[in-house]
Amino acid sequence: MTGPAGRLAGKVAVVTGGASGIGAGTVRAFHAEGARVVVADVQAEAGAALVAELGERTLFHRTDVRDETSVRDLVDTAVAHFGRLDIMFNNAGIIGAVGPIDRTRMDDADLTVAVNLRGVLLGMKHAARVMKPQGSGVIISTSSPAGVMGGVGAHVYSAVKAGVIGLSNSVAAELRPYGVRANVVIPGAVVSAMTADLVAGGAADLDGAAAALDRSRYMGRPLQPADVAAGVVYLASDDAALVTGVVLPIDAGMTGAGGPSPMADDKYADQAGRREAGRRVGDPDPQEV
Repeated sequence: MTGPAGRLAGKVAVVTGGASGIGAGTVRAFHAEGARVVVADVQAEAGAALVAELGERTLFHRTDVRDETSVRDLVDTAVAHFGRLDIMFNNAGIIGAVGPIDRTRMDDADLTVAVNLRGVLLGMKHAARVMKPQGSGVIISTSSPAGVMGGVGAHVYSAVKAGVIGLSNSVAAELRPYGVRANVVIPGAVVSAMTADLVAGGAADLDGAAAALDRSRYMGRPLQPADVAAGVVYLASDDAALVTGVVLPIDAGMTGAGGPSPMADDKYADQAGRREAGRRVGDPDPQEV
């Protein structure tokens, strides 16, 4: 019996924040290209539903990217179940602390750093632990236009997304002699639950998010998770075998050509702030971008 065809046939991938948004879109794209995929997320119900939808060659692992034991177990589970690890997509993220700098809540700031930067660091650490002896692999991490441009995102979120780029570039230099690549994608605002929570009527209002983003985009339509997933698939594939230390914007020209972002509007920051104020630090977050 022959295996599945596709650019990622025979490869094993882990996607954090894989139960929704860009993560779920990438899980679907990886699977369609023949990969075996571990969906990692704190959203157990959504993650299990995605695995049930895709069927064979998928596995769900409840992962809190802030916790090293959880991330270590994620990587070990992928290797134990599928035999190896070829692709690590560090995608889990939250908006976290929002609002003016002089009103920043430090517990929210700490949570933002823990998910968006510590989580990426842990993913890189444990992927490298497996990939270096293997002599191959690719680590892809999600940043944001906020990581390279001022005024397009919340302050702490912007700082940690810039940190993701610096971390990835440094890791790319270290791992290059081992045949392991490290790259970053910069998605623009996509139609997802997290974006809908900021620019529309709540996480379930994807139509509202699409309408809001359509008014602020520059190429005729808003970005969808599948648009970002296509770029991630390229970086994960052998088509990008010599591509490392790269930052790939998938943002309809936002970082290159400039332009407004609905995320930078004060009313969205205030709206997000009211929702975040109702949460307790440590509550499960969607961990998706």
